[in-house]
Amino acid sequence: MTITSAARELQPELTRYRHAMHREPEIGLDLPRTQEKVLRALDGLPYEITLGKETTSVTAVLRGTGGRAGMGEAGQDQPVPSVLLRADMDGLPVQEKTGVDYTSRLDGAMHACGHDLHMAMLAGAATLLAESRHRLAGDVVLMFQPGEEGFDGASYMIREGVLDAPGRRVDAAYGMHVFSALEPHGTFATKPGVMLSASDGLVVTVLGAGGHGSAPHTAKDPVTAAAEMVTALQVMITRQFNMFDPVVLSVGILHAGTKRNVIPETARIEATIRTFSEASRVKLMDSIPRLLQGIAAAHGLEVDVDYQQEYPITITDADETHTAENVITGMFGDSRLSRWATPLSGSEDFSRVLAEVPGTFIGLSAVPQGADHAASPFNHSPYATFDDGVLADGAALYAELAMQRLAALSSTRTNS
Repeated sequence: MTITSAARELQPELTRYRHAMHREPEIGLDLPRTQEKVLRALDGLPYEITLGKETTSVTAVLRGTGGRAGMGEAGQDQPVPSVLLRADMDGLPVQEKTGVDYTSRLDGAMHACGHDLHMAMLAGAATLLAESRHRLAGDVVLMFQPGEEGFDGASYMIREGVLDAPGRRVDAAYGMHVFSALEPHGTFATKPGVMLSASDGLVVTVLGAGGHGSAPHTAKDPVTAAAEMVTALQVMITRQFNMFDPVVLSVGILHAGTKRNVIPETARIEATIRTFSEASRVKLMDSIPRLLQGIAAAHGLEVDVDYQQEYPITITDADETHTAENVITGMFGDSRLSRWATPLSGSEDFSRVLAEVPGTFIGLSAVPQGADHAASPFNHSPYATFDDGVLADGAALYAELAMQRLAALSSTRTNS
């Protein structure tokens, strides 16, 4: 039986597991009910399990026996290869409006980014790999990670040793992410090099002096300065940054005042910033405070600028991406693979893993069959719908990637 056919036999179980996850989404780094469900999925399988100290993460190591059999004394000093497979676990503070029969039971929380599918696929891969343990030419690390949605959960797990869980640094790492739009149902997407942008946050507090709205000359109005700052930030990007090295800055919060005839003491701006090169990211850290301080000074005000570095650029390894593409086309055919020409402006803390070890990140379209992928609600929407039909193929790809990569690593070391 092939990995793909074995995975499809698991489809009903994976669907039930995914729905259970979807009904009880948890947000952030502390996901106790989600962790319990992950542990139940791994129960009885031959994994060495470590729980996070700072978060409710789960690290599970499977010791493959295929590469150890027949090594003899001469091979005992050879390091055993290992690969890492990752799934994120957290939901979002979104009120679900999909209308599916397994809708979130928790008010104001939803798996709007498909992390419930990621966990189901990796749980399926855990079973497939355990059943093929005798064929594994090395070790597999399963990384069930909380806090991807802005909480930098990957950093916690790296700090606690997930990349060294087998006893030495893993040789390769693979992550997968489903989408509720962009590509036709069941399409896998890859891109070597820059795949996702860096993400940073900007919090600006304009400090003025309150007064009566009828006499603005007796106050120091932070509102007009804040309005000028919002437009100046957009103009700065078009005039100081190369259009072929894009920068995205979107203001999501602009807040001031309590009543229309009161000039407030302060105004607040919050924005998200996306960059695709480290050079642009560094330049923004210098340019933005200088611009905003100049505008504030021109208005006779002060300003506090907090530029918050968040997730780095997601850069995939070209060789590992090529390996993944070969596995995808070998399992599912060329028609199931989309090679992106340009990166997405979304961001991921799996970038922290890829900064430490070679690996790649793979997209998988979970657009409902028959739906228009160009018009479907995208991830993070309260209407985002992900099709269970991709679960078996995602689980099979995780497992096959690990098996083939370990076989190649073991062969290279044997022949060297």
